[in-house]
Amino acid sequence: MEIELSLIVIMAGVALLAGFMDAIAGGGGLITLPALLIAGVDPLAAIATNKLQSAAGSVSATVAFARKGLIEWRTGLPMATMAFAGGTLGAMSVSLIPSALLEAAVPVLLLAVATYFAFSPKLNNDERKARLPVLLFCLTVAPLIGFYDGVFGPGVGSFFMVAFVLLMGQGILRAVCSSKLLNASCNLGALLVFSMMGNILLPLALAMAAGAFIGAQLGARCAVRFGSTLIKPLLIGVCCLMAGKLLLAPGGPWHTLLLG
Repeated sequence: MEIELSLIVIMAGVALLAGFMDAIAGGGGLITLPALLIAGVDPLAAIATNKLQSAAGSVSATVAFARKGLIEWRTGLPMATMAFAGGTLGAMSVSLIPSALLEAAVPVLLLAVATYFAFSPKLNNDERKARLPVLLFCLTVAPLIGFYDGVFGPGVGSFFMVAFVLLMGQGILRAVCSSKLLNASCNLGALLVFSMMGNILLPLALAMAAGAFIGAQLGARCAVRFGSTLIKPLLIGVCCLMAGKLLLAPGGPWHTLLLG
């Protein structure tokens, strides 16, 4: 596919916006993947290209949080390793999982996440008692969500965030930082596989990666500065937008049921 310079510039700007949103609340793929498809990129190349820019954004956000001392490496690295393994295995299994099943289940889960954050009165930076031991979280939740990222992907950052808040008792800013580390890991695991399976459009991917990197740096700084006053409404909005897009996607399992 011949790529025009104007398309590269436009997609870099799209990735910057997506990286900003993703660093705070997840959901950057809601913007970038449809934009690639609208631009006429082959679906397999779009997935591989999008995974590269997504990995750049999540790694950028992780670096920004790490510089401020907000990443807990002692507990985070084992979780990140398992998320990486899950993302790799998910990408390898992408053709084995019925996509219709995921397309039907994910919007319901996203709406549940949005509802939880909307009505949770304690959604702040206060720490609570963990409901799950770290080792069990590392062996189950981290690779399971990572596997989902490799297979499908939408909402993975939001799912990690609610897992850290609900199961590990973390405050919202700490949960954002933890989720970015694991999000980056499963992104890289899936990217490793997709780069071998699909055709990454390198000039477009690198431009988008640069945009996502910058956007994630800005988003991470905003998350640290404004905390739950910014994270909570943006997270709820992103979850609802992603759910709505998946529910109304033409040809999807919910489209016919809702719209006839």
